[in-house]
Amino acid sequence: MIIDCHCHAGLGDGFTGPWDTEAPLGAYLRRAAHAGIARTVLLPAFHSDYALANRALARIVARAPQRLIGFAMVHAQRDRGRVLSMLRAAIERDGLAGIKLHRHDAPITREVCDTARALGVPLLYDVTGEVSVVELLAEQYPDVNFIIPHLGSFADDWRAQLALIDHLQRHPNVHADTSGVRRFDLLVQAVQRAGAHKILFGSDGPWLHPALELEKIRLLRLRPEDEALVLGGNLLRLAPRAAL
Repeated sequence: MIIDCHCHAGLGDGFTGPWDTEAPLGAYLRRAAHAGIARTVLLPAFHSDYALANRALARIVARAPQRLIGFAMVHAQRDRGRVLSMLRAAIERDGLAGIKLHRHDAPITREVCDTARALGVPLLYDVTGEVSVVELLAEQYPDVNFIIPHLGSFADDWRAQLALIDHLQRHPNVHADTSGVRRFDLLVQAVQRAGAHKILFGSDGPWLHPALELEKIRLLRLRPEDEALVLGGNLLRLAPRAAL
């Protein structure tokens, strides 16, 4: 079963770009189905109220729970003091399966990491190229599974992506997704150095085409058992609530 671990969905309220205006799923779902992608992890669009955005995302997931998986988003500074209660509601009440945090909103905090630990869910943190923080996260929270999207930099900062591969190799609780990574040889190196068990397929839909992102994984020419890990097995291991 192929699982896309990185796709945005729902309405934002910022109107500065697609990422905080709207992430429509119609075309993405058709493309994903044609590519053989069976399930997709949905992440909210940027929003000024993530409690509201998480509830809206949960309603989207509830319409197709065998097809869709949701990760709740939080703003580390704006939601300070209520992160645990807010995410507990999203995960334990509304059935979401993990946490998403973006450095564009605010840098990660202990409160968010403590919440991931308490709830036993993975934490997908977009570091926007600032990969040095991964060293601190991995050492301070060895029992929290971190997923770093875009191999560390959607902006195609190859220095950051190379540095993240080092973290993947050294820290058992650090993983990366493949969404939007343009330098194919860095994907090859990530698998060779860190192992297929550290890499998750993601597309960054609905804006990137899931079939194109999936083809990158096919072109790695992995052993079938390793490809199965990248294409879904790792996500199910890291986010057991996704299998419920």
